[in-house]
This record gives sequence, structure tokens and C-alpha cells, in this order.
Amino acid sequence: MMKYKIHTKYQKKLADLYTPVNIYNKLRDQFPSALLLESADYHDRTDSKSFICLEPVANFEARGNKYKYNFPDQEEVKIKVEKSSQVFIAFQEFISQFEHSTTNLPFNIQGLWGYSSFEAVQYMEDIEMNLERSELKDNPDLKYQLFKYVLIFDHFKNEIYITHNEVNKGTDFEDNIESIIQIINTNNLPNFSFSTVNKETSNVSEEEYMEMVKQGIHHCKIGDTFQLVLSREFQQKFKGDDFNLYRCLRSINPSPYLFYFDYGDFKIFGASPESQLQVHNGEASINPIAGTVLRGDSQEEDRKRAEELKENPKEMSEHVMLVDLARNDLSKNSDKVTIESYAEIQFFSHVIHMVSKVKGKLQKDVKGLQVYGDTFPAGTLSGAPKYKALKLIDKYEKTTRNFYGGAIGFFGFDGSINHAIIIRSVLSKNNTLVYQAGAGIVSDSTPEGELQEVNNKITAIRKAIQKANEL
Repeated sequence: MMKYKIHTKYQKKLADLYTPVNIYNKLRDQFPSALLLESADYHDRTDSKSFICLEPVANFEARGNKYKYNFPDQEEVKIKVEKSSQVFIAFQEFISQFEHSTTNLPFNIQGLWGYSSFEAVQYMEDIEMNLERSELKDNPDLKYQLFKYVLIFDHFKNEIYITHNEVNKGTDFEDNIESIIQIINTNNLPNFSFSTVNKETSNVSEEEYMEMVKQGIHHCKIGDTFQLVLSREFQQKFKGDDFNLYRCLRSINPSPYLFYFDYGDFKIFGASPESQLQVHNGEASINPIAGTVLRGDSQEEDRKRAEELKENPKEMSEHVMLVDLARNDLSKNSDKVTIESYAEIQFFSHVIHMVSKVKGKLQKDVKGLQVYGDTFPAGTLSGAPKYKALKLIDKYEKTTRNFYGGAIGFFGFDGSINHAIIIRSVLSKNNTLVYQAGAGIVSDSTPEGELQEVNNKITAIRKAIQKANEL
């Protein structure tokens, strides 16, 4: 098996006059299919980084039971398989053919960047999802790429690293980097308008969704599941530049995981509050978010609502179940699992959540991708037990979720992983925005309460759309 060893060169510059959004906006016309990843938490050193990925040189992409891949400077290979599980095995083999090298960089950027759709669970679990793909959601279930250039913003030090990944040493590093710096230093900034067309629509009416919730409550009461997450999809036609919507969303809903992934014929962008999985130095962690209430109009009202949230038996039981599920998922590959923090109240732009952190000390020979497969998708987006919840989602929802409830982020060639759950996020395709939200249904849920939870979660996107119209 041929190995591709990645060598990284870089140039460092002072970045106090730059922002990731500004630089990405300048570069995206020259570098199609560019990715932007940010974090709103610049005050925490571990999260004070943003990334811009330019020029993919290797790619792995799967859709249903077909996948295709190419290595740097190699022809694309297309394969059809009989069993979905063969796709994930092929993906693991694809990653294993890359070797990382040591660098002086304080960050690891030698790896693959991309996303897994919700239905990618079929590659990792012995389960079939039979929902139809709508035209808008007929996109890859798994898509990860190696990029030639990665720009890293260190917001703590106000520095930018312009890095160049190469497989074979000898390319002209200086010339390539200088061309990027020239674009960064130009004053002309592309600016296009954004406006919505007609009104928002949904694939499920409020009445239909409340009927779905009733079915979910029934399944919880008869013991099929302890908890079930059912969602509604919304669509909004638009014209213009959806990057303006991303700008507004990151402003209205600052989050630990901000991203804008441009794949040409479709884009995925969002402001996710929740980590899917982090793996680093032999430890894996999951941060379940469960329990939601709308924020108040004042600090005092926020405080009261936070107290009510922690005292709400329905919300707390939901949280307990999902912390247990995270613990069980991590225990498959861990010698020891601990709950680092439990049901902490965290305030987001429009909602208040309860958040926990579950950490596992991984067994000696366990690889990060194995942990990823064994914990996917997040229990907070499916329910518990996970297998039965997935079958019920497949039964009651009308179309595939695709991006919604999947995960997006980075697989390092050193085995590290950092992925966010794709929530509070938007798929943009054919001048249509698609966004989705779900509610965690338990036996003492009410249809009206779960409908309100969906509306609470979608508020930030709706407000961002309104603001983008006014730019």
C-alpha cells in the first residue's frame, strides 16, 4: 500500500488588521470550494483559532453504496459496494495511506476536512435508512478533503500562519505563498446583496409535527425508546450571496463552531454550539447538550428561566438519558469514562441549554475513527436507545436529514478528531436555504411544548435571514 507523507511549510504574519471573514471573502473567488472554520470563543486559548482551507488535492466522497476517491496527483477511482459498512472500511484505509510529519506549528492541520451526513450512520452501524432523498438533499453522505493551503488565525496572539501541505518536496513554496498574500493585501472586497424570495415553507405543518410528537410520546410510554428526537425541515428561497447570511448568523448566534463550507453546487454553513466528538492524546470527549428554554428579556428573567430549566423534571430526565448514552458510547473503546461536568447552565444567543462533558481514556490500540463510528450520530440528535430511535426517525420523518444532525470538522492524520454536530445550520442549494430543528421527546412531553422547542431553536436562523435582507 502506497503511503503519502505530508510535509508542511509555513509563513507567519502579524494579523491584527485581518479577520477570517474578510480574508475568506477575498480568497473565495480565486479558490473555489474553499472552507472557513471559526470559533466565537477567542478568549479560551484552546479555541482561539480560525482556519481557511484552499485548493483540495485529495478527496473521499460517498453517496449511498457508492464512493469515489483520489490521492494527490492521481486519477479518481469510483467503486460500488454491496454492504454500506464497506464504505467506512474504505474510508479508514484511505486515511491510513497518509502519514503526518512533525512541524514547528503550534496547531495540527495535516488531515482531512469535511462532513458526515446523518445517514452516514449506515456506514458505521448495521442499519438501513430508507427515506427518500429530496433533490436539495441529494448530496454526498461523506465528504472529506486534504487541502494544499490552510490559513490559521491565532486570535490570542493576533498572528496568521499561511501553510502549504505538499506530498512530494520540491514545489516552489515562496511563489505559491506570495500569490495568496497578494490577494489578502488587496483592498477590493467582493460584495453582493442577499434577499429572500417568497415566504418560508416547511415539509411538515405544525399540526402534522404535533401528531409526530404524539407518536413519539407513545413509543416512549410503551418502552420502545426512552427519548426520541423528531425534526421539522424549513425552506426559504433567496437570490444573491448566501455568505451574507453566514455573516449575520455568526453575529446573531456566536458559537464555538462556526463554519462555511463551499462545495460549488451546494454549501453548508452554521453556528453550532455542540461538539460531536473530540479525540486528542488518547482521550475522547463528548459534550451532550439537552434541556432547552428560550432566553428572557433581562438578566433576572434569564436567571429565573435557568433555575426553572434545572428544576424541570422532563428536561432533566432528557439530559440524564443523553449523558448516559454518551457514557455508554465512549465506554465501547475506553478503559475509563468520567463525567467532567454535569448539567451546567450555558447561555446562547436565543436559548438556554444544560451542557455536560463526558470524557473517556481510550484503550491502547483504539483508533480515533473507530471511536467516531461508535459514537455517531450524536445521541442528542437521535435519542436512546440509539438504534431504535434511528428506526423511528426513518419511519416518521418525510425525507433524509442529510446535513442536519450529521457532523463537520477535521480528522488529523495523527488520529486526532474535532467535529461539531451540524445544528443551527443551513444547506444552500439551487437558490434555496434548507434548515432544520428537532425536539427531544420523552414520555411526559407535550406536543405543544416540543413544537415550541423547535421554534426556539430555529429563531437564530430566522433572525439572521431577516438581518441579511437588510445588509
